[in-house]
Amino acid sequence: MVKKLLSMKKILFLLLFLSALVSQSQAQFTRYIVKLKNKGGSPYSFSSPLAYLSQRAIDRRIKYNIAIDSADLPVTPAYITQIKNVSNVTILNVSRWQNAVTIQTSSAVALTTINAFAFVQNINGIAARTAGSGRVTGNKFELEEIITELPSQSAARVTATTDYFNYGTNSFNEIHLHNGEFLHNIGLRGQGMQIAVLDNGFNNYTTLKAFDSVNINGQVLGTWDFVAGEQDVSNDGSHGMNCFSTIAANIPGQFIGKAPKAKFWLYQTEDNASEYPVEEFNWVCGAERADSSGADVISSSLGYSDFDNASLNYTYSNMNGNTTIAAIGADMAAKKGLIVFNAVGNSGGNSWHYLITPADGDSVVAVGAVSAAGAVGGFSSYGPSADGQIKPDIASVGVSAMVQTTSNTIGTSNGTSFACPNMAGLGTILWQAFPEYNNMKIIRALQQSGHKFTTPDDRVGYGIPNMKLAFANLLIEYATSSSAVTNCRVNISWRTKDVEAMKYEIERKAPGEISFTKVGELNPTAGQLLSIRNYQFNNDLTSSTVGNFSYRIRQIVDTAAATFYAVYIDTTVINVASVCTVTGGTDPNKELVALWPNLVSGSTATLVIQTPYAVPNMSISVYDTKGRLVLQLQEAKGTGRKIIELNISRLAKGRYYIKVLNAQQQIGIAKLWKL
Repeated sequence: MVKKLLSMKKILFLLLFLSALVSQSQAQFTRYIVKLKNKGGSPYSFSSPLAYLSQRAIDRRIKYNIAIDSADLPVTPAYITQIKNVSNVTILNVSRWQNAVTIQTSSAVALTTINAFAFVQNINGIAARTAGSGRVTGNKFELEEIITELPSQSAARVTATTDYFNYGTNSFNEIHLHNGEFLHNIGLRGQGMQIAVLDNGFNNYTTLKAFDSVNINGQVLGTWDFVAGEQDVSNDGSHGMNCFSTIAANIPGQFIGKAPKAKFWLYQTEDNASEYPVEEFNWVCGAERADSSGADVISSSLGYSDFDNASLNYTYSNMNGNTTIAAIGADMAAKKGLIVFNAVGNSGGNSWHYLITPADGDSVVAVGAVSAAGAVGGFSSYGPSADGQIKPDIASVGVSAMVQTTSNTIGTSNGTSFACPNMAGLGTILWQAFPEYNNMKIIRALQQSGHKFTTPDDRVGYGIPNMKLAFANLLIEYATSSSAVTNCRVNISWRTKDVEAMKYEIERKAPGEISFTKVGELNPTAGQLLSIRNYQFNNDLTSSTVGNFSYRIRQIVDTAAATFYAVYIDTTVINVASVCTVTGGTDPNKELVALWPNLVSGSTATLVIQTPYAVPNMSISVYDTKGRLVLQLQEAKGTGRKIIELNISRLAKGRYYIKVLNAQQQIGIAKLWKL
């Protein structure tokens, strides 16, 4: 009886003690994060993921070999219900990755009650006031909401008739900094890709002209306001709308976004009235929603370092990728297979100086700001992260960047907030080209294509990505080739990706040769959208050499003279073990005139002439199908075989006959088809 009484006294003391602590914290906080110990008693299972993940999210995990784990399981519903049923408590948001909920309450008794639940790990204050009560400090988007309207472009300029989009001058300058128009021109405009934009609201996006195409085509798949707990995201901040326009705009001749054909999830996670860590929690909830909805990419122009309550401020040492709520959540999104792009921050000119979180996440693409000419924006935050990571990772246009304005005009503004969606859009369409590769491979390709990849710094990281180079590097890695030989014919096969505007050249290096020589050309299959293709090319050997023959395929990805770009996509080696003999020419006492191959797509054709006697005056004449002489040359040969490389570059496509004479005596005729 005494022991029982003492136990009850201890419980009473504990409750009084907790109430005292809560009363003290209540003076500072009205919103709290409740962390839970486990997901015990969950009705969800790994075997039935469709109960909590979309099919697209599941498909992403399967494609990239990502296991469904406990972080994917929703918070146990019974736990949420018990917390929700406590008097004077409002549940704000629930995070499966953090196994936590945020609540709003001013009741010390409510906090004491919740803290006593067996499944609760701890409760911590995370914000002081309810949304909408006004900030202590200034406008958090002050720099980026200073917008200069561009002059009316009623007579919009056509930048280049060869480009798929008519960008207009300013829009072209932005994308051309990255050679991004190349991706648009080969059919990569965001089709089939999904981007989640996390921001402070998307004011009136349903009525503004930059989003006409997006709205007409139903490209916004879903919305959610994690601050107000409602679906409407068009009734609050405009910063998110500005950023959204950078990716999605489609105003011909004036403003073209970087991935205008993508589909979008619009999530408001930022509380415009205050700055507290609760917004980081919201951010993670938005990232979770992006993941489970099936998004491929997150574009976030948000970040955190200082708060309205200075006691919550981060130090530079906290910017290590493993400390803040947002950084841990962003890296989790990357673990689930998404690419996370985040603005590095606008503190380059103030006392903070450094990047903000979650840009410090080690799997997050932190984006710095430059002008369309490549000059670094003075406001762009410095790296590295506190743990020594190269930050920012890359840079894009955030100085005088084009944006849709709230007054339904097009303007420019400064901020890494706009560099981020610029890069997110381009990264999305690069990934569209190579969905075979996971998020980390695409991120690395962006870094490797940066102009400072070999000498990264703390302003632009690896530099300004060149999208044509990034595409080419991934193409080289993707393409494969093989070869086989039958008698005197080598068959070269390769698999790659192309559009009809590209071209191939096949080069050969025979045993004993030190350099490659072009032996043929090939034009791609018709099609203006990048597609997977398989090709074959036959090379007939006329040499008696044995050993390893090397063939390499040169893919000309941009055939325009002004922007020409080609890469060697693969090399294949075939061993010719026995002396090659030409059919019909094994008998040295027989005459032979042959062409290998007789189907020629290049500028030269290999003519083989064999006689058992010398021919000091040999005439070679090429006729078209109407009998007209189109090419003639004189040669001489000794006894045996002679190989002549005919220059047919001036011949039009079509069929021809090659007649070889010994003085007036015919040796033979060969047929030529120029492709």
